[in-house]
Amino acid sequence: MASERARAAIIGAGPSGIAACQVLAERGIPFDCFEKGSDVGGLWRYENDNALASAYASLHLNTSRETAQYASHPMPEDYPDFPHHTQMLSYLEDYVERFGFRDGIRFQTEVIGIEPVDGTLVDGASVDGASVDGAWEVTWRDATGEVQSRTYTAVLVASGHHWDPRRPDLALPGTFTGQEIHSHHYRSPERLADKNVLVVGIGDSAMDIACDTSRVSGMTFLTARRGAWIIPKYLGGKPIDLVGRELQSRSPIAREVATGALLNLGSSLFARKIKQIHGRPEDHGLPGPKGGLTGGEVTASSEILVRIGYGHVTPKPWISRFDGDSVRFADDSVERIDAIVYCTGYRISMPFLAQEILDPSDNEVPLYRRVVHPDRRGLYFIGLVDVPGPLNPIAEAQAEWVADLLEERVALPPYAQMQKSIAREDRRREQRFGSAKRHPVHVDFFPYMRALEKERKRRRGRPRASREQGAQEERIRVPA
Repeated sequence: MASERARAAIIGAGPSGIAACQVLAERGIPFDCFEKGSDVGGLWRYENDNALASAYASLHLNTSRETAQYASHPMPEDYPDFPHHTQMLSYLEDYVERFGFRDGIRFQTEVIGIEPVDGTLVDGASVDGASVDGAWEVTWRDATGEVQSRTYTAVLVASGHHWDPRRPDLALPGTFTGQEIHSHHYRSPERLADKNVLVVGIGDSAMDIACDTSRVSGMTFLTARRGAWIIPKYLGGKPIDLVGRELQSRSPIAREVATGALLNLGSSLFARKIKQIHGRPEDHGLPGPKGGLTGGEVTASSEILVRIGYGHVTPKPWISRFDGDSVRFADDSVERIDAIVYCTGYRISMPFLAQEILDPSDNEVPLYRRVVHPDRRGLYFIGLVDVPGPLNPIAEAQAEWVADLLEERVALPPYAQMQKSIAREDRRREQRFGSAKRHPVHVDFFPYMRALEKERKRRRGRPRASREQGAQEERIRVPA
């Protein structure tokens, strides 16, 4: 069990933060959770008063209900396959109420500093066999403006990484004089009615916003520097991630695409089915992705190709220059543009952590298994991943592993081994995407969940537990 002096701080009460709260509460590990807003939900709380959420009015989950739910709390069966953001928020609120840990959350409280107390630095020579416990002074400001601090044994950072919008460094000649919006600030299309809109990006939010604006705009144009495979949300009458889960159960050698769906590398059946449904992106005027369906970038949308086919969305090649209220593209065509919506992602930002502790300024966060800071005892990160699949089960499984570490049921590998693992994952991302920096926190759902399960079996060399205790300790929350 955790030592009596052990107390954890959890930063954020979004989906990842409340998963950590639930796990620690279930284990009897004391914690304080700090949430800048006035309620739970994070990015799923529309117009969240923490000013960090980016949900737009038409937002739905891009993973299916069955895969996106916590293992400990199924979603209502009357929810649709892809719930609306209001339904997701209601689900998260029910989760908190069911497990009864709301009193452990300090709302309207902003963490402004996390500093290590002497002794939390791990230097490689002393890490092997050392306790995971550290000591961290957490400083916060409450709703009244009062600043307080307390020392914690562990800190679980679950503040999310989709709140600091990143504008692309276009390095293009000319100046654009129209309206410019980042998708983080987009809420609904009404303000763009009858305007010519240029959506920049090829990810899920770009597809959603292009379709959304095309219903009211004069014309919506879509451009991207790089291409991606367009994957339908249904295959054979089922959500595509459920089809992928079935494939995963049959093939131990698989790779993820789309919203958690898997492609058996031993056959091209899945790839052929996708191409039969949607064809190649180039067939619809979209930029062609680098690499095949097994390794290229993938975006899930069942609507964008229809909107293109209807003539409401017009794909364009990449931008070559700005000319006031017009944009010139690489094919030398020119379009008058009233507004540009940049769907260009986010910077990973943690203003409460000093750069010498962790410097994510280049979106690089070198963590073991995307959770453990290899150089700092007691500092963990929950939900700091980009995954073509559901985040909630991952956050839940990460929290279970951290709880195992805090209770000293399992051990971390040697320091050098953790560093080698981090470098190996960087190389894999670079081989897959061309640059590890483009997808610095990417994980594939099923392989990553198996890796967490493996970590939960890394015993500390203590006597074998009883069968009943072992069964409880081995519980790993992978969707059935």
